[in-house]
Amino acid sequence: MKTSWLINACLTAFTFSLSFAQDTSPSETVAPKYSNEFLSIGVGADALGQGNAVVAQSDNVSSGYWNPAGLTKIDKWLEVGLMHSEYFAGIAKYDYLGLAHSIDDKSAIGFSAIRFAIDDIPNTTQLIDNNGNIDYDNISTFTAADYGFLLSYARELNQRGLSLGGTFKVIHRKVGDFAKSWGFGLDFGLQYETKKKWQFGLMARDVTSTFNAWIFTLDSETQQVFINTGNEIPQNGLELTLPRVILAGYKKFDLGKKGFYTSAELDIDITTDGRRNAIVRTGVVSMDPHLGVQIGFKNYVSLRAGISNLQYVKNFDDSQKLNVQPNIGVGLNFKSFYLDYAFTDIGDASVALYSHVVSLRVKLNKPKPKTE
Repeated sequence: MKTSWLINACLTAFTFSLSFAQDTSPSETVAPKYSNEFLSIGVGADALGQGNAVVAQSDNVSSGYWNPAGLTKIDKWLEVGLMHSEYFAGIAKYDYLGLAHSIDDKSAIGFSAIRFAIDDIPNTTQLIDNNGNIDYDNISTFTAADYGFLLSYARELNQRGLSLGGTFKVIHRKVGDFAKSWGFGLDFGLQYETKKKWQFGLMARDVTSTFNAWIFTLDSETQQVFINTGNEIPQNGLELTLPRVILAGYKKFDLGKKGFYTSAELDIDITTDGRRNAIVRTGVVSMDPHLGVQIGFKNYVSLRAGISNLQYVKNFDDSQKLNVQPNIGVGLNFKSFYLDYAFTDIGDASVALYSHVVSLRVKLNKPKPKTE
């Protein structure tokens, strides 16, 4: 009989990518914690360097992800954003492409594409043949990938300083030839700037609950491996991502008259999927604050820092300590090119799983028509 270690890599991939690994029937709907969490990582090294505290200040192509209302501040015909990062010593790849177009002086549209994937995962379910012999030629590889496609629209209202935006998103998740899902959801964003230049933001993600419809296609041999190793065969089902609300406040301060400035933003994530390991947690909602600061000179250079993922970690003696995720970054601007870098710990600071993140933004004017 095949032992459970033969499919360890396969099960690891399922656990990593299928956050709703629960007992489901074909008609069952589940709403687990941390559903579609790849869409919570963040885009743009400028934001990651500030601990993802940018919902109120976001004003570029990445607003399609952070807060679609910020797209109204796009001042060029087209703005392009690119980002690449790697996690877990390069095992997981995270890529982002963003496009934003200014329709007129009051409205804009944006498109964002995100891919988070682990490639070349060994599939060892057929390592031992029916005669009990180990055959390494039977090992194949597969990819566990999550895709998000976001289409956003924003408009500045007649009320001074108020902008609204919305995002329709399509989610595709795939685990080799074993499982795949398609999902759809809606986000809503708001930004408001007071006469004294205080900026406030609200981002409501998955306002109608986002769903992923999962279909599993395990062949008979793989199903038999699951049965022989005591693993349950997954069933088709519907996964719901419950709403999340982010409240944000931002202020920029000028330091003298020579172009130096500093700024700070505080965001509070309010999740509705039950008790999480956050600073404020109840059986219904949890609140996770994160703070970002910045100091810079005009629009040329800026230094950034942020703290996020504040969590209480239990020690072996049952005592608890507060764990904080640190983030730092730097941004450079030359004309229409923006290069940003972030150095961030993606988890427990004591483990030091630090990642380097680089992103690029380019602002483009409308092409001039060719003349004969």
